[in-house]
Amino acid sequence: MEAINNEFSKTALQGEEIATFAGGCFWCTEAVFQELDGVHSVESGYIGGKNPNPTYEQVSSGESGHAEAVQIKFEAGKITYGELLEIFFATHDPTTLNRQGNDVGTQYRSEIFYHSEAQQQVAQDYIEVLNSENTFGKKVVTKLSAASEFYPAEQTHQDYYNQNKNQSYCTYVITPKIEKVRTKFSDKLKK
Repeated sequence: MEAINNEFSKTALQGEEIATFAGGCFWCTEAVFQELDGVHSVESGYIGGKNPNPTYEQVSSGESGHAEAVQIKFEAGKITYGELLEIFFATHDPTTLNRQGNDVGTQYRSEIFYHSEAQQQVAQDYIEVLNSENTFGKKVVTKLSAASEFYPAEQTHQDYYNQNKNQSYCTYVITPKIEKVRTKFSDKLKK
C-alpha cells in the first residue's frame, strides 16, 4: 500500500471537488470520511438506480437498483482524490460482490461514481495497482461508473454514527472502522 499511497496521493486536482463512493452501509462510510481534514461535508444518499427520489425502504429491498453511498465535498489542496481512494479501499472489502459483512444485496455494492475523466482515470489506475500487487489476496470487484443523480437519504440517516454511537451496530461495525482510520491515517485527521 505504501507504493500506492505515494503514487496516488500526489494526484491533486484544484479547488473543491465532489467524490461519491458506495462501500456498503452508508452509515459506516459517512463516519469514516467525516474524520478527515479537508473534507467539508459528507452526505449519505442513494445513487445508481432506476427510480427518482427513492426511499430507504425501496433501496433496502434491492429492487430500486440504487447503492447506499456517500457524497463527499472536499478541498483538493488539503486532501487528494487519491488519498480518499486509499481510505475508501482500506475501510471496506472491495473483493466481495454486493456484500459488506452481514449486509447483503446490490445496495451494498462497492462502486466508485466518478465526476470527471480525471477521477475516472485515477480510480481505474488505483484499482489496477491494487490488483497487480495482489493487495487483498483477491481481485477487486469495485465497479466504476459515471456519477448519476445523487439523492440524499432521509434526515434520520445523516450523521448517523455521531447521533447513535451506543447502538450495537455502531459499536461493533462502525467504531472499529473509525479506530482503524484514526490509527492508520492519523496524519489526515481533522485537528
